[in-house]
Amino acid sequence: MKYIEVTFSMDDTGVFRDMLVDTLGNEGPYESFVETPDGLKAYVQKEKYDPHYLAVVAETFPLPLKYKAEEMEDKDWNAEWEKEHKAVLVQYDGGSVWVRAPFHPHRTDVDYELIIEPKMSFGTAHHPTTYMMLSYVAELDMKDKRVLDMGCGTAVLGILAKMRGAAYVEGIDIDEWAFSNARENAASNGVELTFKLGGATAIQGSFDVILANINRNILLADMGRYAAALNPGGTLLLSGFYEADEGALIAKANELGMVLKDKKNRDGWSSLRLVK
Repeated sequence: MKYIEVTFSMDDTGVFRDMLVDTLGNEGPYESFVETPDGLKAYVQKEKYDPHYLAVVAETFPLPLKYKAEEMEDKDWNAEWEKEHKAVLVQYDGGSVWVRAPFHPHRTDVDYELIIEPKMSFGTAHHPTTYMMLSYVAELDMKDKRVLDMGCGTAVLGILAKMRGAAYVEGIDIDEWAFSNARENAASNGVELTFKLGGATAIQGSFDVILANINRNILLADMGRYAAALNPGGTLLLSGFYEADEGALIAKANELGMVLKDKKNRDGWSSLRLVK
């Protein structure tokens, strides 16, 4: 899959960089971001790149915004990634999870070790949202549960759920690259998961636990489908949005018959535990 890299520069990053990420990621089709000293690099699938949308964002942004869009060159991105990629130790109430790539050292002093090679997929535990979701999966009872990992990315959440005794884990992602990557990661960790290519319309059957680490707008649009597929007493774990967006997500969940049990916050991001 081809990607466009858009490099933004601004006179004052401050809160404006997060504002730009929120605009591009929650309101627009951009999937990942890298902070730079004077701005941001944003990545979008080539087929979803819209120069008009970008021009409107720049024109309406609250301070001058310069940008340059380039198609990413065809090279070994895995090799480039390995130069900087570090393993992550996720610490939760009662233990720890070591999330590493195949080239990182094995550890025996942790409760769970996951081997994740993300390639271009989201989900390595580096981002606060994945970190919080992993801690939830590690803390909550997964034994004999039917689990849906919605927008599974690398499948890191589903893999941990299976390691923790889930009877059945299904991962769904709309991206073909993520779909293939997730299957590879499940095999690398010696667990059996079922994967489907698609969006929320691909959800079939019912689940005891649904995991969704996606952006705010998609969560709001698809939460009805999650609620319909969630068994009574089931748990919906959400993340992928800022603390400021919690109210909108909780209100939508309440409309659908789900209540907030608790939440986690990390570096301005939020994760919610909701029960039907």
